[in-house]
Amino acid sequence: MIESSFTENNEYPNLLIVDDDEVFCDVLAKAMTKRGFNVTCAHAIDSALALAETAMPEYAIVDLKLANESGLVMVEKLKQLDPGTRIVMLTGYASIATAVEAIKLGATHYLAKPVDADEIMTAFERTVGESSTPISANPLSVGRLEWEYIHRILAENDNNISVTARILNMHRRTLQRKLAKKPLRE
Repeated sequence: MIESSFTENNEYPNLLIVDDDEVFCDVLAKAMTKRGFNVTCAHAIDSALALAETAMPEYAIVDLKLANESGLVMVEKLKQLDPGTRIVMLTGYASIATAVEAIKLGATHYLAKPVDADEIMTAFERTVGESSTPISANPLSVGRLEWEYIHRILAENDNNISVTARILNMHRRTLQRKLAKKPLRE
């Protein structure tokens, strides 16, 4: 796994980006460097933890899905190292279950991809909830509810597809096809 550091100015706050998409990581790192961060990138949990232990980041951007690992593990470990770290979790596989877990584990915010650097900056700045957030007039679609339910059961079973398929009374291949689909947008 390649790690890279984009600035070496100790006056700027440290930002750790953990994402297995190296191109996305590089683009985001450049954008965040322009916004005043000392950026370091890692593409797996082990290398990210090694970087965090040598230079604890004040801020972190963590992808939910890191190859065969869960970014939720990284959120938990970063919070154990320093409870003050502000963490934004990014994902292309947004679900209510993973959003709740990310926040419970200590993430400051949870954003669905695609996202830009300005949205991430706004998420870092928001430290409290807003009671004035509007409630959607449209309930979730049946397809989205199914997607959410499947992913919740999968998470409860440590991402074990065989066990999840048995619990859902579904053939394993059918479950794999459903998991390969992106979530339905609302």
